[in-house]
Amino acid sequence: MSQIRAFSLEAGLNNSWQAIFAQDAALFPHLADLQKDQVLLSTMSETAFREASFLDQRLFTPDLQRQVVDWADVATVPLPPLPKPHYIFHIGHVGSTLISRLLGELDSVLALRESAILRQLADEYVNQPAEIGWSVDERANRLDQVESWLSRAFHADQRVMIKASSFVSPLARPLLAAQGTALFLFTSLERYLQTILAGDSSKQEAAALADARLYRLEQHCGEPWEKKETLSLAQTAALGWLCEMVTLCDAQRHCPEAKIAWMDFDDFLERPSEQLQRAASHFGRDMSPQQAEHLVSSPIMTSYSKAPEYDYSASLREELLAEAGKNHADDIQQTLLWADQLAWRFPIVAAAIAAAESRR
Repeated sequence: MSQIRAFSLEAGLNNSWQAIFAQDAALFPHLADLQKDQVLLSTMSETAFREASFLDQRLFTPDLQRQVVDWADVATVPLPPLPKPHYIFHIGHVGSTLISRLLGELDSVLALRESAILRQLADEYVNQPAEIGWSVDERANRLDQVESWLSRAFHADQRVMIKASSFVSPLARPLLAAQGTALFLFTSLERYLQTILAGDSSKQEAAALADARLYRLEQHCGEPWEKKETLSLAQTAALGWLCEMVTLCDAQRHCPEAKIAWMDFDDFLERPSEQLQRAASHFGRDMSPQQAEHLVSSPIMTSYSKAPEYDYSASLREELLAEAGKNHADDIQQTLLWADQLAWRFPIVAAAIAAAESRR
């Protein structure tokens, strides 16, 4: 963060960045340097939030005004009482960005997608790096602070809705413990495997994340798993589904007072208007049938949500998944049997598989 340039404050005479930070969401806590205990603030407009697929380094341009400040200085900014954000957690590659974009079209929703600072805290939560050395209480306090920073909106009747990256799922449990509200997006293991195996980048991602996912699964199950070198291509992909489903089921089990709704992305694509209304209602947002139909008939539904300049429709997705299912049929079937065997060995895996089957 040492080479970023500072932004200029243009909100009026005598306004410090602290005053602007307390006013609304315009100063966004983009990244943290956990070793130096600093935060990178960026200037973001309401339109910029609506357009952004990722709130991470990919937004950095020479025109983005930003400044590094001490964490302690941000933590001492007095904020008005703010409602707890709503959350979208998911297992990855299941339309979470699309759902977030559709719900983000509501004036009463400020949608934040894939906040980098939350991913940093999730990494610390899972790995507990020794160089930071936060205690359990300090970790909880830092997460509460970041949640309060992300709760700021632009209008009094606006509620923040955070679409986390799948890597942030370990934080679902602490974030939802205090009567949180969340949508959990998933799909069946077979459809997930087809999705990952349909693209080179998703296969590469699965391989790159295998070590981390095995570590997290071992933490949940309490004993070692297989070595990643022994896994087939589809088994390596299945680690993502198993890891994130186990994590989300664990969060629901430990957060009995949370308001959690599950949604199968394939169900959404079959009945998008109905399912979008259901999601909005779960979050307490008003959406008429006409408004829902308008949104699911808009270009949002026929473009790639992470890069809207590219076309990507439900029919194209179906074609790609069908082709992947055909090309990798044997490996997929063997992996489904492998997952069933794991379910006999690990009750927590059996519970995750049963949860997915019961909600389809």
